Amino acid sequence: MRPRALRAVLLALLAAGAIAAPSGGVRTPVPAVEPALQGPCIADPATMRRQHPDMLRHQRDETVHQGIRGAKASLQGCIRCHASKTTGSVAAAKTDFCVACHSYAAVKVDCFECHASRPKGLAANHGAARP
Repeated sequence: MRPRALRAVLLALLAAGAIAAPSGGVRTPVPAVEPALQGPCIADPATMRRQHPDMLRHQRDETVHQGIRGAKASLQGCIRCHASKTTGSVAAAKTDFCVACHSYAAVKVDCFECHASRPKGLAANHGAARP
């Protein structure tokens, strides 16, 4: 279909209400994420969205290879703040913090194959320690 014809079809569908126009200037829906239980985060949301894999990877390397613990970025710190009030986890349900964002971005979450997805102390209240 030619671009002009395609544009006419889309405008007709929009006018007929068959498709919805973006509202409020937002073109792409964003995942619904529960607010953190504690705060503030170690960085602003935009920085965390882009750099959290690098922060966690760097921390992992320092901890595993050099034995350095207690750094600013830690997986347990993230889990403690971002665990769902409903499931007690960041990865037990599709609406939980990590799963919601990673599904939206089409990125596999493999952290919880080895790490617990619930903060210490919540496992008893919400079932098993892993999803």
